[in-house]
Amino acid sequence: MKKKNRFNQMLEMPREIDNKEPKITIISFDEILIENYKGILEYEEFFIKIDTEKGTVNINGYKLTLEQITEDDIGIKGTIKSIELEKNEVG
Repeated sequence: MKKKNRFNQMLEMPREIDNKEPKITIISFDEILIENYKGILEYEEFFIKIDTEKGTVNINGYKLTLEQITEDDIGIKGTIKSIELEKNEVG
């Protein structure tokens, strides 16, 4: 695994590509993009919970919608009030 990490560093590859770490991009108060997600755990107009390899991402707001869903990323639009990260506990 160390050789792979060293090789990726030489190529200047982003961490999220190599090991599926989530990348959260806040585009505005009305839009967020989450890359490398595993699944949607909850979806309501006022609350969305997204599962990732490292934990969950909770988005609170109003009129939240899933605008873009691909195998690798998910776009959320609406009035975003807060974003909360819950890191998985290592056993």
